[in-house]
Amino acid sequence: MNKKHQNYPKHIAIIMDGNRRWAKEHGLEVKKGHKEGADNLERIVKFCNEIGIEYLTVYAFSTENWKRSENEVGALMILLQNYLDNFFKKANNENIKLQIIGDISALSKGLQFSIIKAVENTKNNTGIKFNIAFNYGGRTEIISGIKKVAEEIKNNKLSIEDITEEMFSNYLYTKGMPDPDLVIRTSGEIRMSNFLTWQSVYSELYFCKKYWPDFKNDDLMEAINEYTKRTRKFGGK
Repeated sequence: MNKKHQNYPKHIAIIMDGNRRWAKEHGLEVKKGHKEGADNLERIVKFCNEIGIEYLTVYAFSTENWKRSENEVGALMILLQNYLDNFFKKANNENIKLQIIGDISALSKGLQFSIIKAVENTKNNTGIKFNIAFNYGGRTEIISGIKKVAEEIKNNKLSIEDITEEMFSNYLYTKGMPDPDLVIRTSGEIRMSNFLTWQSVYSELYFCKKYWPDFKNDDLMEAINEYTKRTRKFGGK
């Protein structure tokens, strides 16, 4: 079922915040909050696909999250690997195309294998393009892109005059994707936290006080409806 409204955003990005606070308020371990968040993500992805959203990008693990406790980081790595190993089968049934954006080279070989396998097994799907930002940082992404461009200039494959915004976008993790129309952050925090730094310069922002595990389809529709009421000017009048 695809019932996309013509005014719906083409690309939605979500900072899925509040799993740890949700767990604390429910008297549960932190890892239970992350598990509940992962289950909720599965529901939201399916719903976005049903209503015709073309791209969904979610912030799952930032480059700064390595500063968290070893137990929590380890639990997140296991959670992602299990999620990928199980989800791609459901993704094929739902026609969802999965991609991971971020530096996966720092992850374990087993997790890298699960990522490659899930991406490969869903690459021909034609429904929603679902991007998980994992070991991702907006500034790191930009610096990585700069290094790639500099290397090509050094090897005489590019000249400085070739550099444009459109060209540089092709050196980012999100190559070939449109910039997000709508960025949602849950949990009541009002900041971007190094997420899609280059891509979100003209995104509409929506902040929700609910923790991510409590963010449901109705909440997403409320954000989308708010988006449809706004006039995007892109620096114009």
